[in-house]
Amino acid sequence: MSYQINFVPEALNDIKKLDHSIHPQIFKGIQKVSQNPVSIYQGGYGKPLGNKDGANLTGLFKIKFRGIGIRVVYSIEEHNGIMNIIIVSVRADNQVYQEAASRRTKHGL
Repeated sequence: MSYQINFVPEALNDIKKLDHSIHPQIFKGIQKVSQNPVSIYQGGYGKPLGNKDGANLTGLFKIKFRGIGIRVVYSIEEHNGIMNIIIVSVRADNQVYQEAASRRTKHGL
């Protein structure tokens, strides 16, 4: 079952700020993950997040695009079949996780 992909507005802005040549790779990767976004420990693609430098990200997942240095943090609503993309950002230390925690709270995810 493929999950419906939902981007929080800030995540779409994140993508717009990135080099346009990598947009297709990002969208293709997110589409692939949406087919099974659950934890890697349940046979899916998402790596579960916990506490990162004081940011509680329990229940969120990440995927990494190593070749282009991008992280995507998302949540899933299993009962609704929705994958919420919270942040798409360059892998800059753990700043991406702090921002993800802030957006999670803002959007009630």
